[in-house]
Amino acid sequence: MNTPIHASCRFRHLIGRTGRRTVRKATYPRNGGLGQVRAQKIENRGEAWRHGRGISAKLLAVRNSFLLIIFLAVPLGSALIGREQPWQSSAQSPQATGTQQFPQAQQLPTPQLPLSQTTYSGPVVVLDPAHGGTDPGARGENGPIEKDIVLQFARAARVELVRQGYRVVLTRDDDSNPSYDDRAAVANSYRDAILISLHVSSTGTVGTVRSYFYQFWSPFSPQSQLPASNADQTADAAASAPASTSRLVAWNEAQRSYSDASHRLADQLQIQLAQPFAGSPAVAKGVAMRGLRSVAAPAVAIEISSVAAADTVTLTAMAGPLAASIVKGIQGFRAANSAGAK
Repeated sequence: MNTPIHASCRFRHLIGRTGRRTVRKATYPRNGGLGQVRAQKIENRGEAWRHGRGISAKLLAVRNSFLLIIFLAVPLGSALIGREQPWQSSAQSPQATGTQQFPQAQQLPTPQLPLSQTTYSGPVVVLDPAHGGTDPGARGENGPIEKDIVLQFARAARVELVRQGYRVVLTRDDDSNPSYDDRAAVANSYRDAILISLHVSSTGTVGTVRSYFYQFWSPFSPQSQLPASNADQTADAAASAPASTSRLVAWNEAQRSYSDASHRLADQLQIQLAQPFAGSPAVAKGVAMRGLRSVAAPAVAIEISSVAAADTVTLTAMAGPLAASIVKGIQGFRAANSAGAK
């Protein structure tokens, strides 16, 4: 039996997969008849399904179009990035950006050594900057320190000597302080060498230079030729050795055999030094300088006056004339030896 339904009744019905809610009116016969209601519901569901399918197709088309755009944009963007753009070249052209470019700070020129040579002429020149490390040497009231000044002198002289074809070795090229024996050992390690020790005096007329050679005040002792371990050997044992056999020389007597050569070298250097340094003595002077005594080669000392200079620049300005005088002095010494040999 059909239940009567009022003709003006309303109902709510959910349709479609999208969850859209629709209110529809339905008119029913007073005598019942739910068949018409069910038919109407089926019809409404079909329309909703077709409507939802249409929306899904549109969304799929939009998605495919978006993917196509991305697929085409990626290679195009890579090609554009690979090309040089004006804004990229502006880093190389400061004028493009209008920014001001500041010049780099200039560095003070330093003495440059000539290219290394495979062959050298003449003796090995050993330059010995005195003092160093914890031993500053003479110190001036206006700032000059001997150990620093003589190192600059040695480096400047090295440049000039190498340019003239000499091989040059420094006993120190930093703020170290080798012992007297270590400095002498550098020169003694070469068969043909000259040692020049550089100093700055604490007194004396500023701008004058003097060269020194070692002066032995005591006569030569034959026992100094024997090693210390054999000093108690008898004269008969020493005489039994062949005359051609060379004997060891005591370390503190190494300079004695080269005393005359050192004297000549010091005189040649003093002649050259007296020219650019007015007021300097005309001849070299002999002194008992510990740094020269153990050198088994011609060895001299050059002393520049003095740390009493007005400032450090006054002393460092002497590096050029000093280096040129050393080169000329060595050349004169070699020429005199060659003439004497003939």
